[in-house]
Amino acid sequence: MAEPVPMGPLTPHLYAPTTERPVRAKLHRMRTDVRIVPHSHPWAQLTFAAKGVVRLTVEHGTYLVPPSRAVWIPPGVEHAVSVVEDADLRNVHLLQAAGRCGPQVPRAEEAAWAQCRVLEVSDLLRALILEMDVRPDGHPDQPRPEDLQRERRIAALVLDELRRAKPVRLGVAMPMDKRLRSLCEAVLDDPVRHPTLDDWARDAGASPRTVARLFRQELGTTFVQWRHQVLLAKALAMAARKLPMGTIAAELGYASASAFTAMVRRSVGAPPSEFFV
Repeated sequence: MAEPVPMGPLTPHLYAPTTERPVRAKLHRMRTDVRIVPHSHPWAQLTFAAKGVVRLTVEHGTYLVPPSRAVWIPPGVEHAVSVVEDADLRNVHLLQAAGRCGPQVPRAEEAAWAQCRVLEVSDLLRALILEMDVRPDGHPDQPRPEDLQRERRIAALVLDELRRAKPVRLGVAMPMDKRLRSLCEAVLDDPVRHPTLDDWARDAGASPRTVARLFRQELGTTFVQWRHQVLLAKALAMAARKLPMGTIAAELGYASASAFTAMVRRSVGAPPSEFFV
């Protein structure tokens, strides 16, 4: 696997949301294997790939982001981005009221928005994000008053669609234990390299019993259940390329499309035809 190509200087300060412009959008056009180093912002962020696939990693998890999904990142959460496939990445920056984490949601829903979450991107939300002004502060062609009025109207609709966005049970929890994290990162890179926990544990230089115990202690799950989430994320990225379900199943090590469908149903409660849209 090629070493990631580091990204150039970051410029999030040129897209900082303000009371005048509470929702800002930034466009990154990035090629495969580019990596944006870990960083954080005082504002919330919605990461959306208009095309291509990116991987977003935070301390306790990692997320693959194809065009049909977006990842919500609360204020102050450190995150890194790696490009899986050439991507047009749109980061939407949202000004947050003091003590609030979500997009102006009821207090009862605040806890869910205080952590990273994967959201479905409706056709309307996608269109709104793509219409947002992506010129940075200091650009020679600054928005006119009528442009700012239009931006505020679009921003209001973005927030409304974001509040309505359906969360998706997708995302791969990551451990703090260094041995287990190294093993998990290897599985993320190539989940079909080994068929059993015994083989992965041998690569990590640990006993299968130790690795199984660490999965229960660190992540509250089994290796098999955790790996299913990895496979779902990989399948979602492959489905974004319009690959047939039989091809996806075969590349992920399943003997048949029906066996893969059964795993998807068990994991997310829906068949691939509904989940991979």
